[in-house]
Amino acid sequence: MSRKQLSTTRRAFLGAAGVAAVGSLALGGSAVAQQDGSNGARNYRVTVANRTDYQPFTPPAVVAHRPDVEVFAVGEAASEAVKQVAENGNLGPLSEFAESSNAVRGVAVGEGPLVPRTDPGDTGHPYFAELHVSADASARYLSFVSMLVATNDGFAGLDTVPLPEAVNGSLTYFAAGYDAGTEQNTEQFADLVPPAQSLTGEHREGVDGTGSSDPSLAEDGVVTPHPGITGVGDVPEAFDWDGPVALVQVERIA
Repeated sequence: MSRKQLSTTRRAFLGAAGVAAVGSLALGGSAVAQQDGSNGARNYRVTVANRTDYQPFTPPAVVAHRPDVEVFAVGEAASEAVKQVAENGNLGPLSEFAESSNAVRGVAVGEGPLVPRTDPGDTGHPYFAELHVSADASARYLSFVSMLVATNDGFAGLDTVPLPEAVNGSLTYFAAGYDAGTEQNTEQFADLVPPAQSLTGEHREGVDGTGSSDPSLAEDGVVTPHPGITGVGDVPEAFDWDGPVALVQVERIA
């Protein structure tokens, strides 16, 4: 399976992601944001792989940033950017965050969803993607988020992990599954984003799903480790996972 190598400008990313939601980016489209015109930019190759048996991801988003910014943190309320990714696969607020924060020095987003290696929905989508991001030396950390599609508000994430310092240096991380704490876990396909059915092969006749937040399901919680799929709805318990949901390898390249 071929690797995806993506490269474009920061402005192109902000223009594309600013209007993108799960209906478009989750099923295609690509974007990379880089620190425009920076001298001595450092280049990184970030490979993200889906380790679950049944949970597809929306296109993975990685952020290279300074230490004074936090994309998410366990025990704290999710930002609007993380809420929109976790509930709806919507990258618009994340792009706005990247644009407004000087501490964010580079962003890269995958061109399509990542499915489990077994591709249970027979979609033809890959289980891993390779992203390229550039940032100046002040960006010493990386964060990663991607929606766990067959959940209400679950996401795969890395919170502020070090970028490799040396050229040809490599660091490998295992990303856990998190609950954004913003929507009740009904585990009903009717409350999940529409691609949850097509990407998993679990079609529900007459059930469309939704790509927007439902105020009646809102909860005033904080980011926590995700409890997994417990079988309270019509999402099969087989969609549960054990251990980290994603592998993220970060390489500094010449």
